[in-house]
Amino acid sequence: MNDEIISEISKELNVKDSQVKNVLNLLSEGNTIPFIARYRKEVTGALDEEQIRHINEYYEYEVNLLKRKEDVIRLIDEKGLLTPEIEENIKKAKKLVEVEDIYLPFKEKKKTKATEAIKNGLEPLAKIIMSFPDNFKLESVDKFLNENVKTRDDAIEGAKYIIAEWISDNAYYRKWIRSFFWKVGIITSKVKKTNPDTNKVYEMYYDFSEAVKSIKPHRVLAINRGENEKVLTVSIDVNTDEIQEFLELKIIKKDSPVREYVVDAIKDSYKRLIGPSIEREIRSELTEKSEDASIEVFKENLENLLLVAPMKEKTVLGFDPAFRTGCKLAVVDPTSKVLNISVIYPHEPQNEWEKSKETLKDLINKYHIDIVSIGNGTASRESEKLVSETLKEVNGCKYAIVSEAGASVYSASALAISEFPDLTVEKRSAVSIARRLQDPLNELVKIDPKSIGVGEYQHDVSQKKLSESLDFTVSKCVNNVGVNINTASPSILKYISGLTKTAIDKIIKYRQDNGKIKSREELKKKKLLNDKAYEQSIGFMRVIDGDNPLDKTNIHTESYDKTLKLLNHINMTTNDLGSKELIDALKKLDTNKVSKELDIDLYTLNDIIDSLEKPNRDFRDDYEMPLLKSDILTIDNLKVGMKLEGTVRNVVDFGAFIDIGLHSDGLVHISKIANKYIKHPSEVLSVGQIVTCYVIDINKEKEKVSLSLIDPNN
Repeated sequence: MNDEIISEISKELNVKDSQVKNVLNLLSEGNTIPFIARYRKEVTGALDEEQIRHINEYYEYEVNLLKRKEDVIRLIDEKGLLTPEIEENIKKAKKLVEVEDIYLPFKEKKKTKATEAIKNGLEPLAKIIMSFPDNFKLESVDKFLNENVKTRDDAIEGAKYIIAEWISDNAYYRKWIRSFFWKVGIITSKVKKTNPDTNKVYEMYYDFSEAVKSIKPHRVLAINRGENEKVLTVSIDVNTDEIQEFLELKIIKKDSPVREYVVDAIKDSYKRLIGPSIEREIRSELTEKSEDASIEVFKENLENLLLVAPMKEKTVLGFDPAFRTGCKLAVVDPTSKVLNISVIYPHEPQNEWEKSKETLKDLINKYHIDIVSIGNGTASRESEKLVSETLKEVNGCKYAIVSEAGASVYSASALAISEFPDLTVEKRSAVSIARRLQDPLNELVKIDPKSIGVGEYQHDVSQKKLSESLDFTVSKCVNNVGVNINTASPSILKYISGLTKTAIDKIIKYRQDNGKIKSREELKKKKLLNDKAYEQSIGFMRVIDGDNPLDKTNIHTESYDKTLKLLNHINMTTNDLGSKELIDALKKLDTNKVSKELDIDLYTLNDIIDSLEKPNRDFRDDYEMPLLKSDILTIDNLKVGMKLEGTVRNVVDFGAFIDIGLHSDGLVHISKIANKYIKHPSEVLSVGQIVTCYVIDINKEKEKVSLSLIDPNN
């Protein structure tokens, strides 16, 4: 473990050296990030999952940087060209690009104009020119002529190519020019005369320019896509005269007859070598930063969607809308068991509107349905009208519009086929739409996170990086919520800390063969988990109504002795979990004093107390429930200034899309989210959030509505 790297990480992430060391030690021992974040707070100082992940990623980057530094030093030394100054500069480099800049002059070159000139014996002439002699006669060039270099002009030209490459290889010059690009560069896009953009998707970028240092990530990705689709040409514009002046000032030491040759070489070096190279680097870095920002938005939106409050103990009718093929209905009981599958044809071409209403009423009355969950895809708003009319004729039932993103992906998957082998794809989709209202997390984990559709330019970013980030987010959510070991599906168990496919298969088979698992300890006794897997996973898996009351809590089995010690200290037992008497007794505790008396670290003690007070706690219950409705809204009902309630469906760099009950979501621009300046909409909004909004513009032709979250009366 490298102390210098640890010190760098602690400064960068604003944590202590000891925290970084402890995290790296825990990871090296095979501990998972969720386990460390939840059950090793006393070791890490309560660092969360994101901080632990950043430490791990940062350390890996720094280790790779250090390895590259050592390789470059060795490679230069093998050529006999390593000096103390070069070695020191390599060691001081903070970024990989700086190391590569230093290594550039020593790198084996492919065939270039300069390497050909050197091969033709013109390097001595280039050195003479770069010495800026007081006297230089063209006749002196003649000795460099040969069968490949036939004229004096050829010789001078070749020498200039060599000088141009020397200039390009200079790490100091490249660093200054790179910094200059970042400070004053303007990224510009122009439309190509002939292009495939018939729908003018990229119209705002047809003649666009913005400073490199301030361009928004979503614009970078949009420009990149337009360029890839042969619609746009993209460049970074800088004042090349300033760069030329800088290079001349640094390179031309005095006046000399060869000055014009060096000036030409500087121009050629920048135009042919440095400029294009730096522009590629800047655009690559812009793209990488924009991808990271886009992935962060996707991660945050996904996390908020997964953690939408579940609607527990509700019987739900899943409604998958469609026109020609009919609307599929699935009745799902409070345990998510499917009770009924039906199909109705209220829309064209059958138009069985009244018959469909009767079917809906029969189902609602027969199964005592609490909520109708309508997918927001094709025919959604038409179906909403049907449901709204029907609910006026029955009592107590409401409806909600839910995002069906990814439902079709799940419905056609091997998992869905194994779950419902006798149902069609559309009927499986209706089940999924019902269940994702009952417990969004449990249902959405069955779908590839990339298919859930709460991202921005998700197809334009590194798919490997996106997958890793989204999987990490799902894992974080699942472990924070925890699972019921007796009802958890393989889809959700695969995200539990430390569980392998082999372990999951053993758990599922054991449940099938033996029925209910009665205790956490049973998983170890029956050898369903090895010691390490048990340690990492057991705190995130609960046994409800099992042999040991502590098994239904967040408390890890390794802390059961401490928990019993605490309960004994206040004259309580495990049978008192969640009782008012226990809660009152725990609230009276001086935790600092008890921590010392019972030799339980403060982090663990506080976690134990929280779990004893709320043994079945699901923190999602504290979040907003999905918006339930009983009547519909059409664009014709809208007026500018109207106050509405809506659900945030997606948060992006430039604003957020809000479902207010229309066919298309309304857009609130970032400037209309708050009365104060905000850097990103996610500072205020999250997916699934219920908001009050105001209509500020209606475009009936395009069916677009602009919204504001700022009360016009304030």
